Amino acid sequence: MAASQIEIDDSTILDNIDAEQVEFTADVDGDDYDFVVQYDLLEALSGDRPDGDAVDMFNRFIDSVSEAALSALSRNSDANPIIVSENDLE
Repeated sequence: MAASQIEIDDSTILDNIDAEQVEFTADVDGDDYDFVVQYDLLEALSGDRPDGDAVDMFNRFIDSVSEAALSALSRNSDANPIIVSENDLE
């Protein structure tokens, strides 16, 4: 699946500290998907492990996170939620 646009619903962004991930819903080409961004991806982008600031990191690197989410979606569009990891960075 080659998705072209992703629109993250800001009201759904949630830092799940226990699972070490940021969760969100996004519209991709007219369809809604649930995504999970692992802290490892945020650490790879920022150089620091999230410590109560995962949502801030997520928003700071939103363009890279969005591209990685599209990569994860194209890899496995049937997953629910779609796991976005460091491996999805280009």
